Amino acid sequence: MADNVENITEQTNAAGQQPTPQVASQAGPQTAPQTDPQVTPQAAPQAGPQTPDAQTTGNAKADKKAEKANKKAEKANKKAAKAEAEREEKMRDAVGLKRTAKEVKRHFLLTRIVALLIGVLVAIVAVAYVISYFYDKFGSFTVKVNKYDMAKQGLCLSETPEYEHTISTLNANIVYDMTNISGNDLPENLSKINGSHNGQNYIAYTFYLINSGDDTLSYEGELTIDNVTKNVDDAIRVAVYQNDEKVVYGKTKSNGKGMESDCDKEFLSSNVVMRTQKEGFESKDRDKYTVVIWLEGNDPDCIDDIIGGTIKFSMNFRIIEST
Repeated sequence: MADNVENITEQTNAAGQQPTPQVASQAGPQTAPQTDPQVTPQAAPQAGPQTPDAQTTGNAKADKKAEKANKKAEKANKKAAKAEAEREEKMRDAVGLKRTAKEVKRHFLLTRIVALLIGVLVAIVAVAYVISYFYDKFGSFTVKVNKYDMAKQGLCLSETPEYEHTISTLNANIVYDMTNISGNDLPENLSKINGSHNGQNYIAYTFYLINSGDDTLSYEGELTIDNVTKNVDDAIRVAVYQNDEKVVYGKTKSNGKGMESDCDKEFLSSNVVMRTQKEGFESKDRDKYTVVIWLEGNDPDCIDDIIGGTIKFSMNFRIIEST
């Protein structure tokens, strides 16, 4: 090794550089040659805990990242909330549209129902007006049999002696603006014509009461005044033909002194014209009735005050006994 050192020294001197003193190596373990401090490499930093400045820098970066993540999450939440609000708004709009459509449909339906009810009401009023009009302008006469008596005992009505089916109600034709006449001017054959056979100024109606059942009956009939205006009944005459036998009925004189001279009998009361009864009315028997109604012009009570008056009659039959 001494030889090597000497060689290096000689080579250096030959190059013209100042010789660097060398320390002779001692015997024993060799040590690494010292190097120039300027060229000695720095040792690698050893692993270990970071300095406070490094920790602060790392925390700041982490905080910024967390803040950025929070802002992003908040933005996403706002966006989701906005989308949810828009969805709910659309749902509310849809529900509102459905409700509006139902309300429109309901309103349309109610309008139609109200219109229909108004139409029905107008029709009822119109019919009532027509009935009232004709009721005021015409005389009226109806014949009825108790429906129970017809169903159980076979007492029925007919406009002809021969009948095809049982009937409990008959209506005579009405007369328009009946004026006063004299009973002496009435036709003689009024009881010979079946059904309704009115004249210009009188009502005439012939019908049959028939026992279509198997039992023998006793019946009662009653002719009544159902309605009257302007005291027109003071001058009314009613002729009842029972099996062609005629009886004329009139109201008692207004002075209370008996019946009118052209009448056979007085009204039984202010609203009852007459009653009739029949016993031993056997199966298949029939009684013929003709009712004639007129305004007697010779009656002292036939005055202008009764003009426009109306009167309505009905005759009702019922069974009082059956065997």
